[in-house]
Amino acid sequence: MRKVITYGTFDLLHYGHINLLKRARQQGDYLIVALSTNEFNEVKGKKCYFSYEERKKLVESIRYVDLVIPENDWEQKVEDVKEFKVDVFVMGNDWKGKFDFLKDHCEVVYLERTPEISTTKIKEELGFKE
Repeated sequence: MRKVITYGTFDLLHYGHINLLKRARQQGDYLIVALSTNEFNEVKGKKCYFSYEERKKLVESIRYVDLVIPENDWEQKVEDVKEFKVDVFVMGNDWKGKFDFLKDHCEVVYLERTPEISTTKIKEELGFKE
């Protein structure tokens, strides 16, 4: 079985997220999503509309997703890849090159984002402040 992992906050879930998760799953047979916790989002300077538990329920309900785990810090990626025996690490191409250090442990793939939609754009249009 070919295992894939991706990371994200997935707040204000939208069709761009779904597109990314569908294409991530197409890289293998089993998709793990490491979902940023509320505490880690604070470290990243992000304010979420939905709590971790609410976002987890939403992401778990997506048919392309097999497992949701918490993302607690930047450094856990290597350990996650080893622990879950991951074959492919997937991120949006806005992160291109940032996770190449994982190539020692698995294949690294950067997928194009859906250009016309993002959580940041939604928040800006609705007047949310970070």
